[in-house]
Amino acid sequence: MEAQDQLKPPAARPHIILRTATRQDIDALITFIEPHVESGALLRRTYDEVEEWLPNFYLAEVDGEIVGCAALEIYSRKLAEIRSLAVSPTMQGMGIGKMLVNACVELARQKYILEVMVITSNEQFFKAVGFDFTMTGEKKALFIQTREKY
Repeated sequence: MEAQDQLKPPAARPHIILRTATRQDIDALITFIEPHVESGALLRRTYDEVEEWLPNFYLAEVDGEIVGCAALEIYSRKLAEIRSLAVSPTMQGMGIGKMLVNACVELARQKYILEVMVITSNEQFFKAVGFDFTMTGEKKALFIQTREKY
């Protein structure tokens, strides 16, 4: 490493704005999620699904551009699920995913929801933000798939 490289300040973390999505964001959200759908990381979301989740759908933005999103789907007073968590590959590792998850969990707390679950292929991330495989009393979620595609 050259001496002049050592004098350069570290790259500044961008200013991240976290906010609730609006109806005007729906098309941009669907477009943002699409590469994650194509890679198999997320399920495709319809306009109607996104619109239904709007009060519980969070966006992370940098300079007006969506760099992350997550929704809290509320099933009952007992259970909600974090859905469609995605962060732009160029922005990963900056805490955006954690911010989005924390916003969803905090919303669940405000609404007095007992448990929040996730279905994920990235268990390490969710364990790092406080999720685990079992709940109080060693309850476990079990699934059966009834078809190949969503």
